Amino acid sequence: MKILFVVCGEGLGHASRCLHLGHYMQQQGHTVHFAGYGKSFDFMSQHGCTHIHRIHREVWLEGTNGFFSLKKTLWYSKSIVFDMVRSAMSVRNLIRKYRFDCVVCDTMYGGVIASRLRNVPVIFITNQNHFNGHNGTTNPVWKSLNFLIQRYLRLATHVIIPDYPAPDTVSEYNILVPENERSRYSYTGPFYDFDPSRYTYSKKTIFTSFGGEPYKLPMYLMLKMIADRRKDLFFDVFYTGPVLPESSDNFESHGYVPNLYEHLAEAKIAIVHGGLTTLHEALLFEKPVLIIMDPDHPEQQNNAKKIVDMGAGTSVDGRRVTLDMLEKKIAETMDITPKPFREVHAAINGRKNATDIITAVAARRQLNIRGKS
Repeated sequence: MKILFVVCGEGLGHASRCLHLGHYMQQQGHTVHFAGYGKSFDFMSQHGCTHIHRIHREVWLEGTNGFFSLKKTLWYSKSIVFDMVRSAMSVRNLIRKYRFDCVVCDTMYGGVIASRLRNVPVIFITNQNHFNGHNGTTNPVWKSLNFLIQRYLRLATHVIIPDYPAPDTVSEYNILVPENERSRYSYTGPFYDFDPSRYTYSKKTIFTSFGGEPYKLPMYLMLKMIADRRKDLFFDVFYTGPVLPESSDNFESHGYVPNLYEHLAEAKIAIVHGGLTTLHEALLFEKPVLIIMDPDHPEQQNNAKKIVDMGAGTSVDGRRVTLDMLEKKIAETMDITPKPFREVHAAINGRKNATDIITAVAARRQLNIRGKS
């Protein structure tokens, strides 16, 4: 089979999970291409992808003072309709050139249109198809998004949610599956796999990673201030933005590193912003997490609520957090012992489950083509 992954470039989680799945499919003998923009394109290039294509971006995530801003995102993304058309044309040209059997879109909407125009089956990967705030609160913007997304996803052949089935679904509060569409949705489990025996485990550092968007830099600087006054704590910090916080004797800044797992294995706790992939990894390494939530980012708020429900970490509203409050939250998180999670992960093979869905959809198309010839 010839498969095209079309990957969102906002953050690294989309690219990371698609690489895990795509490389697994390559091992099974399939030909896999990757298409992305921004950080996903850079990330996939750094990981040596051979068939990689740059496409047009669809949305601009923006923020201020360390946090996501819905208002600024909507303003910078005001040309989203035209950008989606450009994205769709980019993918359409790739489909026409390489004749893919199936297109897999990870939170990229233009690829769905392109696939339908070329009569190619399309799988949509997402861990959020429903926008709501804490305890189900909503607003007119989220209601409009929910209406549009639910109807748009009907264009996809199948929808994959790369998360564990209930009761361990971290994205539980971000997913709403219509009763009459349950057969089109699958909780496959995460796509990554790792051998825990490969890593040396300890509890020496405070692992910190918020991604690489420039607007997140102020949060790193706040943690640097805590490090300056708490020499008993060692911060292992990862940031893929253009300017790194300055390192010190107990605050070590990293840009891109080839294997984050080596660092996560040495952590006492992980301080993160609440993306699904990072939370899954923390659960597998059995590290408690402190989620510094973006107050305008409903996905992170809901993921944080689930993690607290699971007894796997704590959370704090980043817009209201102070140095003293953050320091206390770090201490509180260090007292948490998450439940063993590796057996949960071992019981579900997300990469195989997703591959079976993708190849079955592609095989049906090949049968239809043969039947018409």
